[in-house]
Amino acid sequence: MAYRRAMIRYTLPLLLLLAPCVGHAQTMSHPLVIAHRGASGERPEHTRAAYDLAIDQGADFIEPDLVMSRDGVLIVRHENEIGGTTDVASRPAFADRRTTRTIDGETVTGWFTEDFTLAELKTLRARERLFDLRPSNTAFDGQEPILTFQEVIDIARAGSVRVGRTIGIAPELKHPSYFIARGLPMEPPFLEALVANALMEATSPIIVQCFEIDTLKSLDQSTDAPLLQLMASSSGPADHPGLAYAAMVTPAGLADIAAYADFIGVETTLIEPRDSVGSALEPTGLIPDAHAAGLKVVGWTFRAENLFLPTGDRRGDPRDPRYIALPGDLTAQVKRFEAYGIDAVFSDFPAIAVAARR
Repeated sequence: MAYRRAMIRYTLPLLLLLAPCVGHAQTMSHPLVIAHRGASGERPEHTRAAYDLAIDQGADFIEPDLVMSRDGVLIVRHENEIGGTTDVASRPAFADRRTTRTIDGETVTGWFTEDFTLAELKTLRARERLFDLRPSNTAFDGQEPILTFQEVIDIARAGSVRVGRTIGIAPELKHPSYFIARGLPMEPPFLEALVANALMEATSPIIVQCFEIDTLKSLDQSTDAPLLQLMASSSGPADHPGLAYAAMVTPAGLADIAAYADFIGVETTLIEPRDSVGSALEPTGLIPDAHAAGLKVVGWTFRAENLFLPTGDRRGDPRDPRYIALPGDLTAQVKRFEAYGIDAVFSDFPAIAVAARR
């Protein structure tokens, strides 16, 4: 597939600048803003309200995390454990579904999507996951159902019509090897959705993400849609336990990724490290190295609260009990990464990220 990857790298700069819109071409700003689970800093994540708000705030893409129901439907949740993002714990009918699973080597106790049919999941209502940090979002608890992947595609298309510009989607396949082991492979229904929605081309308004390598390599053989290899600042891909992300972000590792993917999506500290007290250090060579390999770079996750920002971007009185939840200077952080040459950002606060790049 090397020829196809080369062609995608030729067309991607155009895709990032000229996207098909409703009846005409549009010029897109740079870096792209991908609304991380929607405008999840202001509404409970992965809800219609969060996605619609992100679109209205100017996001270029919306991001759904995909997991599986018991009956093989791709649904949208941050994780397959849903005790923290829905009201399932308050439902007596589902009390006996609480269990313990090992996912990517980590023991997790709660309620899992793969133990529920889609019909059962649709009876649940979303709630704010970070309620201590974002208490105002709890006002929207209990209002919205769990969405399917198809429903998020439909939200993006309806939003494109509403705002007059193309809204892309950036789905992340979560724990695909885990779901394979449980007899629920994600790839067949995912590809079926791409085909049904005409999202199989290199210029389709989609970026497909995964932390696992083999899923992306398999998709590389099945679709021309742009693919993104996710990487964190520690550990490594669950399907390659002997491989560390630290090795994957070297020039040699990036060359390997470029054989099957078009983007890397990396934790911000892999681009802008922090010292022992959380202050930002000089940027690494990751962005220029990735660009030299022919890869676009996306950073995650740009959040406004002091808790997530380097100390130099934090604002307010550290003695304030709410200090870590107070808004810092996310604009400054986005602008620095724009200067580093980043191609796109995942943000919980798309309105701030959109304004910062202007």
